[in-house]
Amino acid sequence: MAKSYDKSRCSIARIQGQDSFLLETSAVHLAITAVGGMLAPVTFFPSEPEPIRPYAIAPWAQEPLPPDTPAMIAALRGDWFCSAFGGNDEPVAGKQLPPHGETANARWEGIACGESEAGCWLKLGVDLPLQGGRCEATTALLNNHAVIYQRHDLSALVGPCNPGHHATLAFPDKPGAGRLSFSPFVYAQTYTAPAERPENRGYSWLKPDTEIHDLRTVPCIDGSVTDLSRYPARRGFEDIAILCADRSLEFAWSAVTFAAPGYVWFTLRDPQQFNSTLLWFSNGGRHFPPWSGRHVNVLGIEDITAYFHVGAAASLRANKLQERGIRTHLLPDSSGRLPLNYIQGVARVPPEFDTVARIETSGAGRVSLISASGASVQAPCEVDFLRTGKLTGLDFP
Repeated sequence: MAKSYDKSRCSIARIQGQDSFLLETSAVHLAITAVGGMLAPVTFFPSEPEPIRPYAIAPWAQEPLPPDTPAMIAALRGDWFCSAFGGNDEPVAGKQLPPHGETANARWEGIACGESEAGCWLKLGVDLPLQGGRCEATTALLNNHAVIYQRHDLSALVGPCNPGHHATLAFPDKPGAGRLSFSPFVYAQTYTAPAERPENRGYSWLKPDTEIHDLRTVPCIDGSVTDLSRYPARRGFEDIAILCADRSLEFAWSAVTFAAPGYVWFTLRDPQQFNSTLLWFSNGGRHFPPWSGRHVNVLGIEDITAYFHVGAAASLRANKLQERGIRTHLLPDSSGRLPLNYIQGVARVPPEFDTVARIETSGAGRVSLISASGASVQAPCEVDFLRTGKLTGLDFP
């Protein structure tokens, strides 16, 4: 069971329909929902004239929903940790997991929180009676870093799992407002079937089960091609593609450049822990409730080790990605432990910064974001966190 914690030091508030834990520095104000552990709303540079709020929150966040609505759908927002990642329509070992696993649907308990001159942190925990084991999540902020550091510690696991992060971004209502780019990948393809079907009141546009060689020229069902490196696009459709990273990289990254607001949102990860990125283009293609055609201009950039968005059963058995040497699940150590570290954040960029071409370390505690145009910016970021799960000046368990 979770340990007790000092509620006088760890704030909780009702935010857009959900009880949420709060954490903040001068550079970041964030909320994490108690149900599902979902990260949003998040405000970067909150005291500046134009703060940055990149994450999506579902339009039904404060609406009454049918009692059988999965908790994950009711709370849907921002980024959250999934174990097991995917729809999970198929039982695993005779047990029916909820969509994106218990971590995305159960109520997380506060364990501990703390702060120092360097920053602050919050630790939450949830038991996993269906999957087996427990997950404890530490979210940490460093002063003057527009970055969120998260460590998820799975313990007492009795078998493999297919974990993932599920970031969902809100895009301006302007075609192509964001430019997508990624670290080198060894394989990419559209989902093996239409992501949604008309008979189920859903619509998809990408040609299924198609290998992707260039994100700018991806085949569609009508014989045309579309550009997956620019979004919003394809209004009225829901589509899914996967990019499988080069596991030899020191770290893998995903990035979106928003030219008009003038910033880049990015994630950093160890490709041995999260070796693929699932792209969920959600632009009004679901016409069943609560979606009802109104979930638009949202993009999921979901760093995972899983077989697409199907769920644990398909990820744990032999599948088409595994045939290509791409992992779709991870194994805990001999004690049933599996630690997973993740970084996401933003950096302001000048007008001449077009698309992220590279992200590199640039000395202790900094990264450089280099654009295709040659422009570059530096941002505070402790990349070593991906390896160590620790941060300078913060002493969290």
